[in-house]
Amino acid sequence: MCGIFGVVARNARIPDGVLERGTQSLAHRGPDDSGTILLRDSASDPVEIGLGNRRLAILDLSPLAHQPMHDAETGNWIVYNGEIYNFRDIRDELQKAGTSFVSHSDTEVILKAYARWGEGCLAKFRGMFAFALWDARRHRLFIARDPMGIKPLYYAQTGSYFLFASEVRTLLGTGLVQPRIDPAGLINYLTFGSAYDPLTLVDGIRSLPSGHTLTWEIGVLRQASYWDLVDAPAVAARDSAGSLADNEKQAAERLQPILEEAVRLQLVSDVPVGVFLSGGIDSSALVSILSRGGVTPSTFSIVFREADFSEAQHSRAIAAKFHTDHHEINVSQTDVLAAIPDALRAMDLPTMDGINTYFVSRETRRAGVKVALSGLGGDEVFAGYSSFRSLPRIERFALPWKRVPRTLRGTLASVFRAVAPNNDQNRKLSTLVSANGRILHPYFLTRMLFTPDQRDLLFPGIDEVTVGTASASQYDSLQRSRALDPINRVSYLESRCYMLNTLLRDADGMSMSQGLEVRVPLIDHQLAKAVLALPGEWKLNGTPKKLLVGALAGSLPDEIVHRPKRGFTLPFEHWMRQELRPEIEPVLGKKRISEGPLGGMLDANQVEQVWKDFLGGGTSWSRPWSLYVLQRWCELHL
Repeated sequence: MCGIFGVVARNARIPDGVLERGTQSLAHRGPDDSGTILLRDSASDPVEIGLGNRRLAILDLSPLAHQPMHDAETGNWIVYNGEIYNFRDIRDELQKAGTSFVSHSDTEVILKAYARWGEGCLAKFRGMFAFALWDARRHRLFIARDPMGIKPLYYAQTGSYFLFASEVRTLLGTGLVQPRIDPAGLINYLTFGSAYDPLTLVDGIRSLPSGHTLTWEIGVLRQASYWDLVDAPAVAARDSAGSLADNEKQAAERLQPILEEAVRLQLVSDVPVGVFLSGGIDSSALVSILSRGGVTPSTFSIVFREADFSEAQHSRAIAAKFHTDHHEINVSQTDVLAAIPDALRAMDLPTMDGINTYFVSRETRRAGVKVALSGLGGDEVFAGYSSFRSLPRIERFALPWKRVPRTLRGTLASVFRAVAPNNDQNRKLSTLVSANGRILHPYFLTRMLFTPDQRDLLFPGIDEVTVGTASASQYDSLQRSRALDPINRVSYLESRCYMLNTLLRDADGMSMSQGLEVRVPLIDHQLAKAVLALPGEWKLNGTPKKLLVGALAGSLPDEIVHRPKRGFTLPFEHWMRQELRPEIEPVLGKKRISEGPLGGMLDANQVEQVWKDFLGGGTSWSRPWSLYVLQRWCELHL
């Protein structure tokens, strides 16, 4: 696990200090080692290539795994962030074909696999990764990001320079990218609380989408998709004879070996691996699988001193049942509150979430853990959210409205609001009707922070081209999901939208800010595709996350399976009215907004009104909080 940085200069020299400064800016991601290399290539135009790496040593702790790594046979160089969990199997295959190795690292396996199979090597890898490889014979830079988008990769092309990095802030720090807000990225943030790939908040900086490659060759960029959840046929629901499962029970039984393999593979490490244990189904599932495989894991739980926020009884029950080496990290609300300034500084991109992840990562790293398994993704893959039940109904409700003339929708929405019970679902239905097609699908409404009308007040004068750019990735995801049943459509959209752009980005950024590697077995790409191939209705029959629980062969106690769903929640509503108010209120004031980086884009009066609405009980805490985080991030980095 590492941080990577690189710059290619065509018909130019890389400015002094840029390579070293960019690499050093990623020191928190890789505190164990550092390396840079400057290459020159003159096959056509003169080209300089600078590659940098900061390393968190997990596999092959020796100097032989140092990066940037060179393949003497081909002349290729690589910098790499991530883990290839099945690298030993690939190494064995290559050795049988006559390939020799110097190290025992997965980095060298990528180099040798590329030398043998070219871009086809990506089909071999199971893991999380973002790597950049200078192909010396073809005089090109080849970049790839893992299928599920667990590891980030950002890039920019400006003038004579092409740059890439694990973090946006690294690219900004080079001085080669202008620190300007991208209006389309800002629309994303106001709508969903984070920018959606391929956009970022910075004009000119893009995120390489998950399951994609990017090639730089003679100044030309070529991007291509190599994998998607709905591209290739899945094989999970079939038995050894190739027949489909007849029911969810059979499907769960056939998923079991795929699930167990996904978890087992992610234990590969030359340092101890821990497990985040909350006592929910997802993290408890990881512990159950490891225990059944003969592994006694070390488990780590955050335990609040305040009983209202503590879930200690659930994590203790799982730790006792499976005889784990259990560690409780005792904290108070005051501890979390005090960590907020550092968490804001740790954000590579602004996010309305992330504070929770920062705190859990910080405390786990302080407990001596370097690698931790997380149950992230279980809700998205195994249909754990309440939206999996409500959205198919809302989808059916919305379908006839497409035939209603737009001029009538506002009137009918007003009538609906007048006669329908005043609850959150009906308010969303009313918004869906009155939005005149501006909401692509009911799913996006469930994840919406500010509605299109609210967003227009905050960010006035947005042109339709920019709106189209902002929604392009959502439209593409929706189109790809059309052939799926309604429940699997929600699963796909959750995986490509909220999970990818909020949960995974927060997990990477906040954990790596503490030098902690977080692994997410429940979204192994082969497992995720296998589950998506099964009928959606099988995932919702009675038991929560029925296929996951079924694949565990009854090993989880009923009190864990049927406990009310609850995440790691913090009392932001209270804090923002009390302890945090002196900090947040001036940041959202008209003068601060008008004179800051967001001045001229956001309407300062409307921003201040959102804060006043919160204080008056008229809006959720998440809306002013998201604006506060946005303003502070822009002040820090733009």
